[in-house]
Amino acid sequence: MSNLAIAEAMIAAYNAQDVDSYVSYMTDDACEANYRGDVVREGKEGTRSGLAAAFAKWPQNKAEIVERQVIGDYVIFREHVTRGPASDGSELVDPFEVIAIYSFEGDNCSRVEFVR
Repeated sequence: MSNLAIAEAMIAAYNAQDVDSYVSYMTDDACEANYRGDVVREGKEGTRSGLAAAFAKWPQNKAEIVERQVIGDYVIFREHVTRGPASDGSELVDPFEVIAIYSFEGDNCSRVEFVR
């Protein structure tokens, strides 16, 4: 499976809100982070629990891949994210664009960084 196919499968799992499938494409110590900044979800378990909490809050959350590019071992997506109404009644989050940079070690994603 190519790195592009893995990243696309991760987005498909994300949109299905299937956290187990999503993290199955990651290394054990993978993380999700702000670009050149703070780690927001650390390791498979941190990613699993963080995404599960996000999906519980935003059950209509989706990410649409608008553009995709492969550069070496990196996959870069421009994504359009919609959250929908929050289950806790908090304010509606406007749809937003994000650049997601997927890094790989072997056949697994080791890091996803978000530029927003």
